Amino acid sequence: MSLEDKRVLVIGGGSGIGFAVAEGATAAGAHVVVASSNPTKVKDAAAKLGNRASSAELDVTKEDKVAAFFASTGKFDHIAFTAGDWSGARRTPLFELNLKDAAALFNVRFWGAVNVAKYGAKTLPPGGSLTLTDGMIAHRPQKNSAISTAMCGAVEHLTRGLAVELAPVRVNAVCPGLIRTAIWDSIPEDRREAQLAEMTKRHLLPRPGEPRETAEAYLYLMRGGYTTGQVLYVEGGRGLV
Repeated sequence: MSLEDKRVLVIGGGSGIGFAVAEGATAAGAHVVVASSNPTKVKDAAAKLGNRASSAELDVTKEDKVAAFFASTGKFDHIAFTAGDWSGARRTPLFELNLKDAAALFNVRFWGAVNVAKYGAKTLPPGGSLTLTDGMIAHRPQKNSAISTAMCGAVEHLTRGLAVELAPVRVNAVCPGLIRTAIWDSIPEDRREAQLAEMTKRHLLPRPGEPRETAEAYLYLMRGGYTTGQVLYVEGGRGLV
């Protein structure tokens, strides 16, 4: 299935994996809208992508804003949801956990996805796609990260439930492992490279992934017209060792 002249929405497309998805979609001939709650970031991203891209402000945690956005933007062929918020209670010991902070960890990646599915799926044609994002912590729990594990696992179950609920619109998810995005840039380079090497040394492919490699999974799920209810893992073999 070609993306030529298809209309694609990338939520969280201002940087990282989302920007790589938008870049890949425009290269394949799609018209792309990059959206996030940071209008400056997505405006800059759209400028880098060229005349096949535009930007929009969208806060997925506000239901009224999401409803208004999809009521005014017309039809899409594909939606990629790459937005995430990894602050707050992401790594907190259970006995120190503030439950209000813990609940907030679901606001973007889980409830934001529900919001987008509720209003965005109506803009998609039969066979169009909605692709969500979780993370390998769903399958490789770490100490002090029980809530992150639960949230990412919930996204995978949401994917399967929505695939049934919204058919014949296709719903899938991508589960990235350790990907070299700009979030790592806050660490000095020498320490950053050593830390990444240590964290990936047991992977079957012993290195971090790149955003463009991860984007290929989203692009396949847009094109793969007979694929729904699936999770694609882009994690260098971490799940096997």
